[in-house]
Amino acid sequence: MLPTETSLMEQHQVSRATVRQALDELVREGLIYREQGRGTFVAHPTVQQGLVRIVSFTEDMRRRGFAPGTEVLASGLIAATPELAKTLDIKPGEELARIERLRLADGEPMSIEISYLVHRYCQGILQLDYADNPLREVLERQYRIRIARATQAIRAIDASPSVADTLTVQAGDALLFIERVSLTDYGVPIEFLRICHRGDRYVLYNELQG
Repeated sequence: MLPTETSLMEQHQVSRATVRQALDELVREGLIYREQGRGTFVAHPTVQQGLVRIVSFTEDMRRRGFAPGTEVLASGLIAATPELAKTLDIKPGEELARIERLRLADGEPMSIEISYLVHRYCQGILQLDYADNPLREVLERQYRIRIARATQAIRAIDASPSVADTLTVQAGDALLFIERVSLTDYGVPIEFLRICHRGDRYVLYNELQG
């Protein structure tokens, strides 16, 4: 929690207008935030993720100096719905491996990921503990499956009560929702991934050229 405006005025020998102007600028930059009746607090740093190359959550967090963590929320085999079958270019009813994970940075919930994998390409993949084994590394190491490219759609959604509880945010808070289809070197769809990123901790960016 930051000192009060009066304390900052006395400490730095400036006017209240100067203090408020400085605080307002820090709020606009996302470095601090205000809570009515409680005070002003230092904001958590946001994580910026580029949209140019495919980077795993574990790799991304390590590169940024965070300790990555994973909790497996659920896993199992399911039959592909018509929607999933169309997305993965398979027949409805084909077996998929479904893995739902909570991703953490320095112990703080950051996102929920639900992976749907075409099981015939990676038989037995659910036998490993994905709290300790990055899924992408397992695909490459054990199944010789390298994700070469992906297509994805991004939109904003409101957090449902259950998702909000898992991510420790408020129901209705904004989330960044990504749906991604990952393909192998041979252009075969291998994974359909749904990601819910905390909107207050993630920034997605891309560099454009004219």
